[in-house]
Amino acid sequence: MPTASAPGSAPAVQDEPGEQATDLLALDRQVCFALAVASRNVIALYRPLLEPMGLTHPQYLVMLALWEEEPLRVSELARRISLEPATLSPLLKRLEASGMVTRTRDPLDERALAISLTTKGRRARSRAEKIPPAIMERLGMGLAELEGLRDGLTRLIEAARGTEETRTTEDARATNGAGATDGRTTDDFPSPQGSQLT
Repeated sequence: MPTASAPGSAPAVQDEPGEQATDLLALDRQVCFALAVASRNVIALYRPLLEPMGLTHPQYLVMLALWEEEPLRVSELARRISLEPATLSPLLKRLEASGMVTRTRDPLDERALAISLTTKGRRARSRAEKIPPAIMERLGMGLAELEGLRDGLTRLIEAARGTEETRTTEDARATNGAGATDGRTTDDFPSPQGSQLT
């Protein structure tokens, strides 16, 4: 049962008789802290590998998605790499300027943008194939161990997204009733008239 804690301090929990009380707000027990530190440190390992390719880590994620499948609409690409389209747009502009991708109107829907690799972008894949082994070597971790870690993180992401989606849906119902629209015709453009490539 819970044990008493000092006024103003974090609640202490004692799981079993005889166990020492646990401070639930102890920094080294926080999942959010471990994730934030791991993210910063792991992404830092990619930087010296990506710089010779002229890529940042977010741009590398874009290229990974396009190496799997192209062309992709901006909205679909944003979904696959978990970025908002507005955040993705500057990344795509820089990738286009560097000659890695092209942005054209989707032939099936002129209101949407389709992102495709250039010849240079496709050729970059062979260089990128050296990155995963280099990261494993720097971490000193094997493929099976890293895949198990990835699977656990994927479950955590899905759980967090499910909680957020439920809360957002409940808030929308409370505020808007049946739900309102903002007048957009697609995820990528507000309207077919006068829209610009972004």
